[in-house]
Amino acid sequence: MLIDRRLFATSALFLTLAGGAYAADRPWYTQGAFAPTERIAIQVTNDLDEDRVNSPVPLTPEQLPMLRGAQALTITLVDPDGKPRPAPDHERQAMEGPHGHLVEANGRAVDYQLDDLDADGLWDELFLQVDLKAHETKTLYIYRGFQQRGWNPHRTHAGIGSYMRHTVPFWESEAVGWKLWFPTDADVYGKRAPMLMSPRLYGENLDGYAVSRIDPKLGSDIMSVDDSFGGGGIGVFDDPAKPDAISRPRFTPKSDQANRFNGNGLTDTRYAFEVVTNGPLRSMIRVKTMNWDSGKGRYEVEQLYTAYAGQNYSTARVTFKTFAPKAKGAAWAAGIRKHAPEEILYQQGGVAITGGSELVRNPDDKEAVQNGFRIDYAGSALVVRDAYKPTYVSSPDRQGNHVFKVAPTKDNRFEYMIAAAWSEGPTLKTADAFKSYVIKSAREYNSPVRIGGVAEEKR
Repeated sequence: MLIDRRLFATSALFLTLAGGAYAADRPWYTQGAFAPTERIAIQVTNDLDEDRVNSPVPLTPEQLPMLRGAQALTITLVDPDGKPRPAPDHERQAMEGPHGHLVEANGRAVDYQLDDLDADGLWDELFLQVDLKAHETKTLYIYRGFQQRGWNPHRTHAGIGSYMRHTVPFWESEAVGWKLWFPTDADVYGKRAPMLMSPRLYGENLDGYAVSRIDPKLGSDIMSVDDSFGGGGIGVFDDPAKPDAISRPRFTPKSDQANRFNGNGLTDTRYAFEVVTNGPLRSMIRVKTMNWDSGKGRYEVEQLYTAYAGQNYSTARVTFKTFAPKAKGAAWAAGIRKHAPEEILYQQGGVAITGGSELVRNPDDKEAVQNGFRIDYAGSALVVRDAYKPTYVSSPDRQGNHVFKVAPTKDNRFEYMIAAAWSEGPTLKTADAFKSYVIKSAREYNSPVRIGGVAEEKR
């Protein structure tokens, strides 16, 4: 066996690990007649002293230069410790057709995505998820060679639809979802059973508070947004006379504040939405906010919202394309609505958790024809990465919000996480369980899975 020692960064250590996760003589994966002769070993490490499940791992072309420009069907991601699939029986093979998995040996093929984030036809991130024990280091393999085996059922979804006569983006995992009824602040949707249902919600234009009348498992909207930050939104601290006042793109001097929407797009803030990727493991929506004039400054911002398989959280990458406050000292804001009544409250560092019991009903149902229903708790959370040194602000304005203030960065970017759950969901059915989940997820968010090295092998 030959080992190509073209590595990135500190990967030389990877090849010399004695008794570690990497071993050049590990048996080679096969599936049916697919017996590849080239593979790439990737070492991943959990630096935390606790186990991780479904942890996101994005890899860039800079980390995998040998895969620049690769077509997705020319790579197969394998966990060498995974249980190989047996040969399918006749009925399964007939159902799955010529693209179902065949008998495997020496590992198990796992799902991945080659995501083109900038729509130039080339992949920008190879995305996968891993389970790792505390302080575990393990090796995954990318096998090279064209093969068309491996259906990958989706566990996330992103879509855009005309929903009650205006354009609304949706992104979801099997447990929880988000939508932008208002273009700036996320609604939260909870399911009672694991499923993806937003295509039905926007495709059939179903009322999010009433779909339980069709099937209780479909769940319900579980948060009123109105003029608050809802399940997550952004703004700018840009008024020196009022240091804790927050300018928001939906509420400008020219907006229709009574109806909570912006005015004419030529003279007020306007928005554009696109689906970036719609994959089995993660799905992304891009939101562009343009022509935002707060009266204290002019801004243009882009957000990339991502839903993840097996998770109750979504992340947002925020990039200010234009950041031109009139006064010095302006800062960015990320916030969530303070639950009312707030029976659950946790705030420490860059983490804020809020929740409580709630009468779930559509706030626009003035005639109360839907009645609504009471639940034990609905919870939401906001996490800003420690690297951005967030400062917590409790804002009483616009129904009360938990907000983090972030100083502008050199590259005009920052990131945050939003999370949600409810007592009738498939997981995290108690407030304590949700709190523990968010705090643990925040630790993982601040300590991503570490890539120890990459090595090419041929036989």
